[in-house]
Amino acid sequence: MTVLLASAALPGFAPGANAQLSFVFTNSPPAAMPRRPGIILIVADRLGYGDLSCYGQTKFQTPNLDRLATEGIRFTNYYAGGAANAPALAALLLGRDSEHLRQRADAGVPLAPGDVTVAQILRQSGYHTGLIGEWDLGDDATSGAPWKKGFDEFAGYFDPHDATNYYADYMWHFAPKAIVTTNNQMADYIGREMLYPNTGGNRGQYIPDLMTTAALNFIQNNQPDQFNRFRPFFLLLHYSIPGAGNGPVPTDAPYSDEPWPQPQKNKAAMITRLDGYIGQLLEQLQKLNLTNETVTFFTSDIGPKPGGGVDPGFFQSIVSSNSLRVPMIVHWPGKIQPGRVSAFAWTASDFLPTATAIALLKPQPDIDGVSILPTLSGQTQTNRHEILKE
Repeated sequence: MTVLLASAALPGFAPGANAQLSFVFTNSPPAAMPRRPGIILIVADRLGYGDLSCYGQTKFQTPNLDRLATEGIRFTNYYAGGAANAPALAALLLGRDSEHLRQRADAGVPLAPGDVTVAQILRQSGYHTGLIGEWDLGDDATSGAPWKKGFDEFAGYFDPHDATNYYADYMWHFAPKAIVTTNNQMADYIGREMLYPNTGGNRGQYIPDLMTTAALNFIQNNQPDQFNRFRPFFLLLHYSIPGAGNGPVPTDAPYSDEPWPQPQKNKAAMITRLDGYIGQLLEQLQKLNLTNETVTFFTSDIGPKPGGGVDPGFFQSIVSSNSLRVPMIVHWPGKIQPGRVSAFAWTASDFLPTATAIALLKPQPDIDGVSILPTLSGQTQTNRHEILKE
């Protein structure tokens, strides 16, 4: 709209011959919004508080996650949103404490139409959003389908049991006008997309490897640049490993010769593989010059539980007396002072307001969580979860 100038007198104003006319801007252009960072939330499955070397692991090392912590901030009092996968994920996405969730411990209960996720909020504000991995909050026929809850793209599994089939021969895939059908047409969603290297009982493609490749491609394809007007992205990468720790892994190396029970070798190999994925993601961000323009959160959905011959305490030199305490590392070079270790207590419900604050959005109503952006920035902050600290 054209800016109006008062070269013609406003009604009721008739300047004298010697008076100076002033310019009055009746439609000043809005201030440009600062460039907003990308946000990546990486969630491992059942990763224990002491399963990483930066949290006290002594039997093996996790150098890439240690680097993430060394260059960012490592929290020692972060708590999962529930004791089961579905409510824990719901707490992260909805900003609500477990007692206020519609999604309770029973898996398979979808998010309600009125439940607003962090992905919906970020997408509405201009973020391109993606979900890769496990989704326990509603399948394609429910109100909780990922694309109904703010995700522009989805590749993964609706059922947690399917998600732990590490050599599945299919994957659910949603990508607007980007999937080629058997009729050579472009579609948003065609249901199960076959993974032919794994058909017939073959183990050609390890699903967590494939998830990482998808994440690298998502970052590459959606990097903020002049071609997409520097549109930021939000990526939720929800791995199904280490899980119970007793699932198959392509190899138990480099622990094949360790005098450990086989389930412990497999779990250690899974965690080492997960650590390698983090290294690939960091390398991708660096290659695209996005390291300082991306906030990365790394955590676990819930803590480990006994089962399948895996002892949750086998690797943990620091074992939490509170089963909901899990790792949380936040990486944002240039914004977070590196090498910090914080005892500030927070929970999964605080992620939504933190992410929206990072995206320069106002606090959302009807949530329990609070933004911990002041803590990330090195400021003193009132702790609403002081009772959780051990």
